[in-house]
Amino acid sequence: MKLPQFTRRAVMAAFAFSVLAAPAFAEPLTINVGYAAIGLDSRPYAEGTSAATARAGEFLEKEFANDPDVKIEWFFFKGAGPAVNEAFANNQLDFAYQGDLPSLIGRANGLKTKYLLASGARKPLYLAVAKDSGIKSVADLKGKKVAYQRGTNGHLAAIKILEANGLTEKDIQVINLDSAGTVAALTSQDIDAAFGDTALINLAANGNAKVIYTTKGDDPRFGRNAGIIGREDFIDKHPEITQRIVDAFVKAAQWSSDEPNRAALFELWHKSGTPVPILEDYFSNDTLAYRNSPLIDDLLVSQYEEQAIKAKEFGLIRRDVSTQGWFEPKYLKASLEKLNLQNFWQSYGSNGKPLGS
Repeated sequence: MKLPQFTRRAVMAAFAFSVLAAPAFAEPLTINVGYAAIGLDSRPYAEGTSAATARAGEFLEKEFANDPDVKIEWFFFKGAGPAVNEAFANNQLDFAYQGDLPSLIGRANGLKTKYLLASGARKPLYLAVAKDSGIKSVADLKGKKVAYQRGTNGHLAAIKILEANGLTEKDIQVINLDSAGTVAALTSQDIDAAFGDTALINLAANGNAKVIYTTKGDDPRFGRNAGIIGREDFIDKHPEITQRIVDAFVKAAQWSSDEPNRAALFELWHKSGTPVPILEDYFSNDTLAYRNSPLIDDLLVSQYEEQAIKAKEFGLIRRDVSTQGWFEPKYLKASLEKLNLQNFWQSYGSNGKPLGS
């Protein structure tokens, strides 16, 4: 039976209205976040950075708690920065915490990323030696077996420390080991020394090694830097999501920088397996705000520029790599304004001194 003309028009109008009035369901989106480290016994947690706080405190998950179509997935990499680069190259990550050297290597090799905010900037590096090594200074490393993980920001920092003491990589026997391998080799005295951080402090606290040098309190340019980088394609397609990701990381940085949270912060980071007393030692004589600042200030930018030059000079990067256009501070700036944190952290000049001092 054929519908009368007016009835067909009414049906079509009703259908059109129902389509227009229907709620617009967003497509499900999984945001893959990488971390260039892993906890003790492969625990999916880390410590020492505001990014580690964001993971352990579920800051990103809370940001999207009312968005059922958005899911956060975290990935921790035993292979550290180089493994993160591989994941970015395969479009398996959207954002990641990564150190300066590997992120620069990724940029030199054509990875399209943007640097969004600092996390774990100004991290100190430690040099520990085997109990019976007889090594008392960096200069004594000549001819010795020295471990660090190649391709990481600790690698480049170690070379700079060697250089400052009249040595090069050719003057030592470099043993490429991750953190767990370093602890085992130093304990068994299969190596003479190692560069690292909390794992070495813990080893020394247990009497299985001795820390003879740290960059803490030394020239800040000997330290290491790291930050949150994002895949350019994702950022371009999802600027609003990117802003909310940065907002969450900035909130984690603020909480990690408040001194009244110091004890709670170390307990949160203890999820990684690192003992609280070791974290207390690691952050001794440093304010939380100094170590957990998200700012892309002159010191940070100049350090990345210097790392790019040094990395090529030391043969870690084969071609020149420019940081021009890589740093993308607009999302961070928007977060600081939104959260009224424009003056919460101190900016530093390229000379390592506070700006305005």
